[in-house]
Amino acid sequence: MNSKFTNIIRICLGIILILFGANKIYSFIPLPQPTAEASSFISSLTDTGYMLSLIAIAEICIGIMLVFKLWVPFALLVLVPLSLNILLFHLFLDVPGIAAAIVVAALNFILLYKNRRRYVPLFREAY
Repeated sequence: MNSKFTNIIRICLGIILILFGANKIYSFIPLPQPTAEASSFISSLTDTGYMLSLIAIAEICIGIMLVFKLWVPFALLVLVPLSLNILLFHLFLDVPGIAAAIVVAALNFILLYKNRRRYVPLFREAY
């Protein structure tokens, strides 16, 4: 569980989440022009006034937890719905940008698999 491979994947995923989460707030990484549907969806999230910021803050917090090895199993579980939504967003609305989404989802899945023993109590029968 603490192999060099796992540590490298954990830190890489954390850095990716921190960078792209911060980019949602500060826009310092130039990204390719999204499709019209994707742009409309992102605009609707921005128009709510809080949703895009909430997603960015969640990504940054999870990234920090992964980089500094704080509550890694919890961070990976919280990341599952985010990485799934990132993957589905790119699959249905912005196919040209799907490579990064596949990387995030794959790294999350690999780390979940590497930490699978930690999740056994969640699925054990309570009585």
